[in-house]
Amino acid sequence: MAYRWNMSDFEPFYDVNRTYEDNYAQGPFGAFAEALKSDIAGEGEPGKTGESFLGQPVRLAFGIPAGPLLNSRYTTAAFRMGFDLATYKTVRSRAWGCNPFPNVLAVHPASADGSLTPGSAELDEGVLADTNYEQPISISNSFGVPSKEPDVWQPDMRAAIAAAGPGQVLVPSFQGSRVDGMSEEDYIADHATTARLVKETGAKLMVMNTSCPNEGHNRLLCHNPLLVGRITEAVKNEIGDTPLMIKLAFIPSDDDLELMVRSTVRRGTVQGFSTINTISARLVDKDGNQALPGAGRDRSGVCGSAIRGAGLEMVRRLAALRDRLGLDFAINGVGGVVSAADYAAYKAAGADSVMSATGAMWDAELAHKIKASL
Repeated sequence: MAYRWNMSDFEPFYDVNRTYEDNYAQGPFGAFAEALKSDIAGEGEPGKTGESFLGQPVRLAFGIPAGPLLNSRYTTAAFRMGFDLATYKTVRSRAWGCNPFPNVLAVHPASADGSLTPGSAELDEGVLADTNYEQPISISNSFGVPSKEPDVWQPDMRAAIAAAGPGQVLVPSFQGSRVDGMSEEDYIADHATTARLVKETGAKLMVMNTSCPNEGHNRLLCHNPLLVGRITEAVKNEIGDTPLMIKLAFIPSDDDLELMVRSTVRRGTVQGFSTINTISARLVDKDGNQALPGAGRDRSGVCGSAIRGAGLEMVRRLAALRDRLGLDFAINGVGGVVSAADYAAYKAAGADSVMSATGAMWDAELAHKIKASL
């Protein structure tokens, strides 16, 4: 498969030409690989902090969310490139395989501005996906939330936490795993077990992923707020006063979003929300055929520039709920942040912190550019 790069002066730190397994073993690449050759912990004045993230002081509450930072080499490189929040890719209580290669394709929405709107007909009719990567960058995210076994990721996560420089924080991400024959109580318990395993690494905070298809094919846990409430209660019983944030997909209903807030924050089990992850779309090639090979892969999460509008909308709605209900919780804005202007837009929408995955993958200097703009 021939990949065509229509952008100059860059090399993504995650190589879409390679399998997930090869990226895990050999990455990161580009400027991130060069950063690992340096002894510099991160940019900025040592010890100087200006903001906070879930109670932890940071230089700037900007970083990379769960997804492209596969292990401690990636998170350490992110710190050294000035991303003060580095999220360790979502881990599980057991080893979990990755979807077959390829996992990433360039996505080209038909709209004039290149955006995808939740609920639009295009998401079901088909969005073009190919290997022609161009700005504004949007890509497929079809990995299936792979994870190493705890015996591998726990010591590596400890190393990732230790590599944070002054004013930087490692953000572990985790989720429960639903397997055949598992009861709902077992599923809840698996979340709690995984959270305990994360806490054992010395994590100062953590994010629980409810926004990937862990409830079955194309079904998201975050679309069941009452179950999320039960799970977060079990998790908090394991992790105590360690701050917990949950990652959300786009939730169309205002009533459902309010129920999510009431089922978690109001009960004291959740201290923040990170949103959004991706938007699910049917991906097709130029002939209208399924773009990603394999059963059950007709749809994929789309991330990058195309979902910026939806991410900003979710942040605004959460901020309005926070004000109306008189609650105190953090909002982490994610989705389509590819420039300093996008960072500023999320802050203006009510985000306390901001993260970029696709934008950071294709622009290792993004954190430097944002800091230079402030």
